[in-house]
Amino acid sequence: MSHTGMDTHGGGAGPDSGTATAGRSPSSSAEKTAREKSGTLWTVTAHIVALLVGSSVLAVVWTFAQLGWVAGPAVVVAISVVTYYSSALLADCYRDPDHLGGAVHGEYIDAVRSYLGPKSVAFCGIIQYSVLWAAMVGYTITSSASMCAVQSVNRFHRKWVGNDVGGGTSGVTYTVVFGAFQLLLSQLPSLENVAWLSVIAVATSFGYSSICLGLCAARWASHGDVRGTLAGAGAAVEDSWSEKVFNVLLAVGNIAISYIYAPVLFEIQDTLKTPPSESSTMKKASLYGLAMSAVFYLLLGISGYAAFGDDAPTNILTGAAFHEPFWLVDIANVCVVVHFLGAYQVIAQPVFARLEACVGGRWPESKFVTASYELRLLRRAPVAPAAVITMSPVKIVLRAAVIVATTLVAALMPFFNAVLSFIAALGFWPLAVYLPVRMHIARVKVRRGDARWWALQGASMALLVVAVGMGVASVRDMARRLKEAAPFKTVD
Repeated sequence: MSHTGMDTHGGGAGPDSGTATAGRSPSSSAEKTAREKSGTLWTVTAHIVALLVGSSVLAVVWTFAQLGWVAGPAVVVAISVVTYYSSALLADCYRDPDHLGGAVHGEYIDAVRSYLGPKSVAFCGIIQYSVLWAAMVGYTITSSASMCAVQSVNRFHRKWVGNDVGGGTSGVTYTVVFGAFQLLLSQLPSLENVAWLSVIAVATSFGYSSICLGLCAARWASHGDVRGTLAGAGAAVEDSWSEKVFNVLLAVGNIAISYIYAPVLFEIQDTLKTPPSESSTMKKASLYGLAMSAVFYLLLGISGYAAFGDDAPTNILTGAAFHEPFWLVDIANVCVVVHFLGAYQVIAQPVFARLEACVGGRWPESKFVTASYELRLLRRAPVAPAAVITMSPVKIVLRAAVIVATTLVAALMPFFNAVLSFIAALGFWPLAVYLPVRMHIARVKVRRGDARWWALQGASMALLVVAVGMGVASVRDMARRLKEAAPFKTVD
């Protein structure tokens, strides 16, 4: 084992976003060469789909049950359109034409600093990294619930065939197991190094989405009726209108969270090689990713709502919706876990990069921060070169601390739907609407009071009202569930 200087390619958002020295941008995108950037349209689309086809797929049937036959599909389409428009605005902000040489922004916060000034940086940073960390919590909760579902479905099958062995494992055990896997994966040096994880994540997301779709279609065909109502569950009961409103807001949040990839859009775009331009490739990737995701949400939501009606479960795979064929349900839940193993790292790598940059800037001379060690593995053949793994103490400690904290919070507050809606309320408006609109106005110099200015600001304010409603509904739901459920127990 040999001691070397700090590996500057060990961060998250890109090869140069490791522990930065004082005064150096953590992303250092301008220093990358075209050779170092290996991302393509398809790898970027894989990153996007890995993030979009997530937890909300499992909740989309319940979401349609709350919104009804009219609002359910309409919300999916509307949020898809809003997300594509805002992602296109952000993609154009990647290169700053007002800076010499067309400076690039490898992180969201760098673009905010360039276009909006330092006063907006703190607001952006707090929101962005809070959303990313909250999404890591949500992924951990979902994966733990899916692992628990495998166990419960198998126990139900054994009982059904007269061979019930009893016993079981608590949800917190599976939460810890998922966190342990992330401890290993977190040592991958950058977002470009987890492209293969995104490909696996996309494959497994299509796998469990297709299984969910097939199971719902089979259930629908078994009874032949189109269940559900135009206005959704609870609309016909006068005393339940307040509950109905809160459930609708939660449902909108469940859809909105699935489309939040703005916090890592610049990091993903920063992996693209040129030509063609990064913005044109990113827009195509966003269009393809959003289109594929919207098709899945619509197909699953429609077939699931037709099958279950207003009695749809909160999580289509972990509730009492399906127990047979048990092996197929098991495969779907395993696919969920594998998917989130990869998607977790896509959003975690930028968090790691920012923490390492902050620590590097605060203590640039510390040996603990600057040291790295090369671990040389044994050669497989006399002529084969030895494999070298670079390890840094600061990365190991910081990344482990983040994952341990994430795992602990997920075990304490395992509320599936409420957590999804809370993340959406926290991040959808500021990161996917407000800041993109402001940066676009600054970039193209839209004059205050112009028709385009009023249209953009009006749409932003309307979505703010929706986001506040989602936040109130999610906090209310979590507070209610905290009174009913004990910590360290998977619910929903």
